[in-house]
Amino acid sequence: MFRTHTCGELSLKSIEQTVTLSGWVQRSRDLGGMTFIDLRDRYGITQLVFNMDQNVALCGEARKLGREYVIQARGVVKERSNKNPKIPTGDIEIFVEELRVLNKSEVPPFTIEDVSDGGDELRMKYRYLDLRRAPLRRNLELRHRMAQEVRNYMDSQKFIEIETPVLMKSTPEGARDFVVPSRMNPGQFYALPQSPQQLKQLLMVAGYDRYFQIVKCFRDEDLRADRQPEFTQIDCEMAFVDREDILQIFEGMTRHLFKSIKGIEFKEPFTRMSFQEAMSSYGVDKPDLRFGMKIKEITGAVKGKGFQVFDSAEYVGAICAAGCSEYSRKELDALTDFVKKPQIGAKGLVYAKYGQDGSLKSSVDKFFTSEDLKNWFSTMEGAQGDLILILAGDRKKTLSALGELRLEMGNRLGLRKDDVFKPLWVIDFPLLEWDEETKRWYAMHHPFTSPMDEDVAYFESDPGRVRAKAYDLVINGTEMGGGSIRIFNKERQQLMFKVLGFSAEEAEMKFGFLMNAFRFGAPPHGGIAFGFDRLTALFAGESSIRDVIAFPKNNMGRDMMMDSPSEISEEQFKELSIRVELKK
Repeated sequence: MFRTHTCGELSLKSIEQTVTLSGWVQRSRDLGGMTFIDLRDRYGITQLVFNMDQNVALCGEARKLGREYVIQARGVVKERSNKNPKIPTGDIEIFVEELRVLNKSEVPPFTIEDVSDGGDELRMKYRYLDLRRAPLRRNLELRHRMAQEVRNYMDSQKFIEIETPVLMKSTPEGARDFVVPSRMNPGQFYALPQSPQQLKQLLMVAGYDRYFQIVKCFRDEDLRADRQPEFTQIDCEMAFVDREDILQIFEGMTRHLFKSIKGIEFKEPFTRMSFQEAMSSYGVDKPDLRFGMKIKEITGAVKGKGFQVFDSAEYVGAICAAGCSEYSRKELDALTDFVKKPQIGAKGLVYAKYGQDGSLKSSVDKFFTSEDLKNWFSTMEGAQGDLILILAGDRKKTLSALGELRLEMGNRLGLRKDDVFKPLWVIDFPLLEWDEETKRWYAMHHPFTSPMDEDVAYFESDPGRVRAKAYDLVINGTEMGGGSIRIFNKERQQLMFKVLGFSAEEAEMKFGFLMNAFRFGAPPHGGIAFGFDRLTALFAGESSIRDVIAFPKNNMGRDMMMDSPSEISEEQFKELSIRVELKK
């Protein structure tokens, strides 16, 4: 037996027991006649004691141990005189009687501590060492618990977990597919699923009215903190439901996770907000409701005073930062630089201050009177001590820039607190969005999203006016889940394909199997998919989903540990009937 106990379970109740522990050497301290070793395993840390007066040879062996050596130690549990309240085993220590080195270790490339001295790339290269650190261990334990609680809740709601294939057919829309060549079918390719969308709809046709799975999905898209080329979804579908049924069931799942994992109960129903309200008041379709500072249009209050930037703008909007009238010129210049960043795209920033002494000052004083400025603050519902920040230009771009500026101010003022959670449903999305470059309509979600019944009449006359039976769950400014009621009628699905520019032949080639299934009695159905990695990162208080994934990729989609993707042999290319020509 390598161990009788783990390094995280012994306590004062274990005093005078003889125990055997196994694990890794976290650190070693030589203090004259005593040597102390912190022994670590997945469950915690226990202090080992070696006494020179009792066993010189054993103490000498202990002093030869290096960091990350794998050892086995047998000894007697004693009460510590200098207790460590920071760890669960801090009341006890083990006076070692026998020591066995199970495996030596080279000096690790970074310190395996809660706060490491290793950079991101180095720790990703040696991810198996990084995973020994307590913060990542806690994150993976949290991920496990969340998966278990999802399954518990879904089972209680009569859902059945069904696995769907990983090798699928490539279909258009969404991100790029990852493709896999078929050796047995030369010149043909599978695609890795961006989601099991069509398969779960087929399960509804098959009569499995409540399906879910915790499933791997794949998208070949540019990466950022909350994206990975392979990610995990809680994928769900229900038959004989409308939008309200979906929202109730999955609001319930979210509440269950918060209560069972974090001990948080929400007393009120989740806020619901239309897409249009989200865009006009927050500049984004995933608002962070932990703080106010809503965007307001002030176009009518500022035009006609000779200031060309405002007079020529389609839209002028502003946010009001309470208590910020003392912002310095340096701080305001920093905000101006922020909104001018290429990814935000504003040309400049106008401000107005309402001093605590009642004074009114603006960066465009020569165009506007004190009465004008007072009217601005009245429009913005501002008060003495407040600061108004104003942007102008194209409506869509200006709202987006104001949304980014609002979040930046929330960060600077400490209003986006990690221990506060504000969930909401965003509903009534547009069904379609126009792309100027390709001069065609695209599905905002996917081609199987059902339009609002009352908007079907606009499909051909005014497609941009059609709203979708779609919904997103947003928490603290991050989309956690999204879904829709699906089109289940073949004629309406064909109309959708027509608006999206698919010929009958293209639609048949890409989606024929789904359309054929609809001929045999498809029920009304809808579903939702949650980003499991994002949910876990939210619960863990992490800003990047990489910290809750065991073996993530870097921002270039590379696995630094396995050095993947990598080249394959010429023989493999021949087997697959593939010739590769790289672009110069």
